[in-house]
Amino acid sequence: MISKRFFKTKDECEVRFELTAPDAASAELALSSNDWAPITMRRSKAGQFRTTVRLPVDRTTEFCYRLDGERWRHDPEADGVVANPFGTTNSLVDTTRPIG
Repeated sequence: MISKRFFKTKDECEVRFELTAPDAASAELALSSNDWAPITMRRSKAGQFRTTVRLPVDRTTEFCYRLDGERWRHDPEADGVVANPFGTTNSLVDTTRPIG
């Protein structure tokens, strides 16, 4: 699940990524906007992995989750998907500022 918070005075959007993966001991978020460097996600008391990042507004960013340092998973609730060079897909998060 992805949730977004836009700031009125900043050109960035706070994006919270949440992932349910009961079969994983660890999870990381990889984003195209930071050259795919993994960001460690923390497990909540409810068992979900979570992390929050700030992304520029009015852009689409590719991302993927990496479980246990080896398995890649896309987000079925992402704003979209795109094919990647490895024959699979990456998820998309769209930070286009809502009108109004």
